[in-house]
Amino acid sequence: MTKEMQDLSKCAVHTITTKPWSIETAIDKYASMGIGGITVWRDTLTGRDPVLIGQQIKDAGMEAVALVRGGFFTYTSADEQAKAFADNRLAIMEAEAVGAPMVVLVCGAHPGQRLEESRNQIREGIEAVLPHAEAAGVTLAIEPLHPMYADDRSAINTMKSANEMAEYFHSPYVGIAVDVYHLWWDPDLEQEIMRCGKNGNLTAFHVCDWRTPTTDFLLDRGLMGEGCIDIPKIRGWVEKAGFKGFNEVEIFSKTRWEGDQDQWLKEIADAYLKSV
Repeated sequence: MTKEMQDLSKCAVHTITTKPWSIETAIDKYASMGIGGITVWRDTLTGRDPVLIGQQIKDAGMEAVALVRGGFFTYTSADEQAKAFADNRLAIMEAEAVGAPMVVLVCGAHPGQRLEESRNQIREGIEAVLPHAEAAGVTLAIEPLHPMYADDRSAINTMKSANEMAEYFHSPYVGIAVDVYHLWWDPDLEQEIMRCGKNGNLTAFHVCDWRTPTTDFLLDRGLMGEGCIDIPKIRGWVEKAGFKGFNEVEIFSKTRWEGDQDQWLKEIADAYLKSV
């Protein structure tokens, strides 16, 4: 463990990880733990001024690492397409207002639609909103999802496909979010991470673990160190590829959400120091 990793200054926590807390509570609790960053899920901004939330984050001594989530560009009608474009423009505005440098994209897919068509629509969608991202100074971070989500969440399912998409745009405002939960299984992961770093597209790194057995592929993510993912190895790869950003803890867990969130945050901090 490096000296930098002896504390939580490079740890960021997604607000979805402590879902029962309001954004205000999450900011206060994370900051009191010494956590350096917060990744804001858009639902926590409902009814709030994102500028004021951004100021609260700064006042707490933390950084707004990212806004989650944009994307879902795929469509089966012109109305769906227009709504997707409008929602992503709104996400970019929200990120700029809260002071987050990127919007994480869950790119989208439609059951029954060919993956190639979904990928074309994703490319089309990013192309449509990229000028807005550039004007706002907000990066669009493509997050490849595990193939089990290829039917209805994302047609971008490997680092290779994410690299190909990002390289198509060749823009400093299109990057890639590496999430170990989605990518740990890929035999080409190391070389594709290096490819991503070489092209300057590695913009985010998300950590959690894969529980065995798992009870739910969406809502039973594990705490770092309690599953089968070699997180330190993958972290080593992203750092070798030039990544210097936050290690973002993103855990969907129905069981953990039903428990004591203060205790849960303490476990997260402890696991981060031991296993990331």
